[in-house]
Parts: sequence; C-alpha cells; structure tokens
Amino acid sequence: MTDAWPTEIRLHKDRRTLSVAFDDGVAYDLPAEYLRVESPSAEVQGHSPADRQLVPGKREVRISEVIPVGHYAVRLVFDDSHSTGIFTWDTFAQLGREQDERWKRYLQELAAKNLSRDAAGTTRHH
Repeated sequence: MTDAWPTEIRLHKDRRTLSVAFDDGVAYDLPAEYLRVESPSAEVQGHSPADRQLVPGKREVRISEVIPVGHYAVRLVFDDSHSTGIFTWDTFAQLGREQDERWKRYLQELAAKNLSRDAAGTTRHH
C-alpha cells in the first residue's frame, strides 16, 4: 500500500491512454490495452493467482468511461464492454511502477501460448 493520492486522472482524446499524476510528483501514462489486460477484476485476476486469465486481442481497445468510485478508486469502462475492474489509487501506482516488467511478462505469456495482441480477424495498422 502507498499513500500516493492522485492529483490528476486524465483520459487522452484518443481514449487509448490514461494519465495518472500523484501528489508525490510521480506520473504515469498507462495504455488502455495494458489497463485492460491487467484489470483488477475477478474476471481477469481470478480468485487466486492460478485462476488469472491471459487476455489476448486487446491492441485496439479504448477506454469509454472513467467513473469515480468513492474517494479511493475509479471504474474503467472499456469499449469491449469490460467494466468490472475497480482501479484504486494504489493499483494505479503499482501498475505504473511495474509497467515494464508486467508488460514484458504479458508479451512472453502471449508468445508462449501463440496468442496475439490483435483481435481475431483484424489486421494491424501502423
């Protein structure tokens, strides 16, 4: 647990990045795809580490809504209809701090299971 308190949570116009700035001066730009595949929801995380779900095909996902939950969290609604993840301030801080290692692990897990970041039937756009 940290005592970090967000001073700004801003969804970029393209809805692909959520910027979170904290009162200790640290700020993170968190991609929608990363937030979706690391969602703290039971649907993704399961009820134990062994139940954790690998979520492929989310390269194009966007954040539709950022809904406040009390004074401690927000619920993110994604355009693939996923909306059960409650992101606390500590969760954002942890996802920001661990972004590089978590993303690397995610890509390794996809490769190991021969899965793609692209949705089935879509092509990558550059």
